[in-house]
Amino acid sequence: MGTLEVKRCFLRTYFIFIFLCFFSTTPDLFAQEAAAGHLESGGFYTHPSFQRQANIQNDDLYKASQADPVAFWAECAQELDWFKKWETVLKWNPPDARWFEGGVLNACYNCLDRHLETKGDRIAFFWCSETGEEKAVTYADLHGDVCALANGLKSLGVVKGDRVAIYMPMIPEAAASMLACARIGAVHSVVFGGIGAGALKEKIKDADAKLLITADGGYRRGKIVPYKQTADEILDDCSSLEHVIVIKRVGNQVSLRPTRDIWFHELVENLPSYCPCEPMEAEDLLFILYTSGTTGKAKGIIHTTGGYMVGVHNTFKWVFDRKPEDIYFCTADIGWITGHSYVVYGPMSNGVTQIIYEGAPDFPEKDQFWKIVEKYRATIFYTAPTLIRTFMKWGKQWVDQHDISSLRLLGSIGETLNPEAWHWYHEHVGHQKCPIVDTWFQTETGALVISPIPGLTLLKPGSVCSPLPGMQVNIFTEEGDESDLGLLAITTPFPSMLRGIFKSPSRYASVYWNKWGGRFYYAGDAARRDDDGYIWIHGRSDEVIKTAGHRIGTAEVENALIQHQVVSETAVVGVNHPIKGQAIVAFVVLKKGEEETEGLEGILKQGVSSYLGSYAKPDVLVFVRELPKTRSGKILRRLLRNLIEDAMIGDISTLENQWVLDELKSKAREVQEKMQPL
Repeated sequence: MGTLEVKRCFLRTYFIFIFLCFFSTTPDLFAQEAAAGHLESGGFYTHPSFQRQANIQNDDLYKASQADPVAFWAECAQELDWFKKWETVLKWNPPDARWFEGGVLNACYNCLDRHLETKGDRIAFFWCSETGEEKAVTYADLHGDVCALANGLKSLGVVKGDRVAIYMPMIPEAAASMLACARIGAVHSVVFGGIGAGALKEKIKDADAKLLITADGGYRRGKIVPYKQTADEILDDCSSLEHVIVIKRVGNQVSLRPTRDIWFHELVENLPSYCPCEPMEAEDLLFILYTSGTTGKAKGIIHTTGGYMVGVHNTFKWVFDRKPEDIYFCTADIGWITGHSYVVYGPMSNGVTQIIYEGAPDFPEKDQFWKIVEKYRATIFYTAPTLIRTFMKWGKQWVDQHDISSLRLLGSIGETLNPEAWHWYHEHVGHQKCPIVDTWFQTETGALVISPIPGLTLLKPGSVCSPLPGMQVNIFTEEGDESDLGLLAITTPFPSMLRGIFKSPSRYASVYWNKWGGRFYYAGDAARRDDDGYIWIHGRSDEVIKTAGHRIGTAEVENALIQHQVVSETAVVGVNHPIKGQAIVAFVVLKKGEEETEGLEGILKQGVSSYLGSYAKPDVLVFVRELPKTRSGKILRRLLRNLIEDAMIGDISTLENQWVLDELKSKAREVQEKMQPL
């Protein structure tokens, strides 16, 4: 036997030995190892077992989008059903875009009708409430309900182009109302159910809404939210409204004005369960959605049918790795863009089964979401970072009470998901086997812009990773120079981008396109790009503190504070200061069971100094029981800043925990006293 043959024989024996050792591993241990996420060099996480079954395992989508972006989006548009194909993919005259011009389709048809033949018996929604009520609604059921309501709207004189306001709890009729409007070409304007009468009036009047769909009430934390009663406070001031449709949800006493107000069930009774879809041009208006109005007058963001549907359909499919057997649970309210795009239009155009929930995450107990995940065997869970940090504050024992092993993918949308919260989410909710898609988009972008693709992207805790295929993103200085630290911009048009601000084209140009001479879309967020090219969102650029010549993102300081093991949540604001320009003020919530001790304030301040540098150390730090939040989990930093500066606190109708105001006013006075010696 020659030397080469000896070597070959040795290698064969060696590989047989390795093969036998490998497969002699205990099956349970092997499965556990295969399922777990792995921390790779450079701080990246991979999930091999997920990746092996992922729909997207290579970068072909990215290559196609980079080679010819317009042709790429045309190919993506083929995913939808069109009554007539487009003639032109894109007409771009900055800042105005027209996508798929000449094409004709209907959003409701793409969410319902096209599924009926093959998926009519599939559950569209598992609906449940904190009261214990539940209902399963198939695609066929929902189609009939939507058609009956669409016929009811038409009987009240609603036609294509009319605006319909929707103000109601998270019940199946809310999604049905949106789809019924889309079916007949009416433009829906969903108003978040947590806002007050004044903000509701502002939005109805601005949209010139012809009709309002609401409910007698809804449930939130064991109490009735009186939707119709709230609306009654302002209906006489809304001259455009001709009719109000009221859903009987809780059975409380409400006032119905003859000729104007009508019960939902009486309207749809005996109406046909089929209504033809209105053919909609691709650039016909689909909906108006108002921003929260935390700064100045709320902006009525407008989205059109074709481009928006192409964006949300495809990004949902890519980012959530759509499988036929998935049970998808997004905790967003339909009053926000996440509810529009990733509860209604994105998932339903993909024919997915999902869970919608009416109620609070902590009622009747703090394990409410985990009960739901366990009961319905949810496979995908998509929620807000603030809620994740709240889960951390409550403690993992609420999660551990339930079997949530059905989960295969986790998601996050909203504020920055700091690394500590990412790790907690990954370990205690995902059991280290579920990738986390930490996503970024806006009301204005309609669809996701920056996000991992879970079977492909290496994950990095705290980073939203990379722009999705077809999305071009960059970072610029105030002066417009490319930088790794600065302001986020989207540099090329994409189908789901907003088409303007309702009734205010000049404001559209000035708010989003005047930053760098009309060249790029100004997102309004501060961001940085790391050495691996990954994007980190630092929060709104107006949440960048300018102190003593330094620019510091509030999210950076918050992330530094939350590194300490006793800190649950924090909110940092910049407050006017005569010498430094702005002082850094931190509000800190401690974890359950932790108490404010002597010296803790100094320890936390020093921790920020060590983590970021002395220039970022908070000037004032105060401890609070809870931060002011909207129902969607957004922290109202504006409220904190205004309380300290004795400014008008503005509209707080979206504030979920109104009880915190008294404590925050007291803490604001404490901050003012501490700032005197600065």
